[in-house]
Amino acid sequence: MQEMVATKPVVRPALISDFEKILALIEVFPHQDHRQDKDKLHSVFAEILADKRLNMLVAECEGQLVSTCTLAIIPNLTRRGRQYGLIEVVATLAPFRRRGFGSAVLNAALETAWRQNCYKVMLQSGKLNLQAHEFYEAIGFVDSKLGFSAEPPVSDL
Repeated sequence: MQEMVATKPVVRPALISDFEKILALIEVFPHQDHRQDKDKLHSVFAEILADKRLNMLVAECEGQLVSTCTLAIIPNLTRRGRQYGLIEVVATLAPFRRRGFGSAVLNAALETAWRQNCYKVMLQSGKLNLQAHEFYEAIGFVDSKLGFSAEPPVSDL
C-alpha cells in the first residue's frame, strides 16, 4: 500500500483563472451539470469574486485545487449590528479527504469571519450525512439549532 505524503494545505482566495477547476470540485453535488450553463456560471463566478461580502476560498495541493468553500458575510440589525457568516459549497475531491484540506479552507473562512467581527458563522449539512457532521464538529461547529430551507415550486418551463 502506497502511503500518501502529508502536504501542508495552501489556502487562498479563488481567482478568475480557477473557474474550470472549481467546477470540477463542485461536481460532487447532486443535480450539477455544468456543461449547459458554462457561460452563465462564468458570469456568476465573476460576480462572486467581485462582491466584497463573498469570500470563495480554495486549498491547493501541488498546483491542483482540491477543496473549496464560500463564506458570505451578512449585515445584521441584531447583536448591536454585528454581522454573521454563512458558509456554503463546501467540497473536497475524494482522494484528498481526511488530509486537512477541507479543514484548512473552513478554518480560513472562520478566521475571515472573526476578523470581520461576525458574531457567528453558520452552515447547513444534509441530515443524513453523518460523516460530514463529524467533520464539521471536529472543526468547532456545534449542532445548536435546527436548520430549514425552502425551494421554489417545480416549473413546467
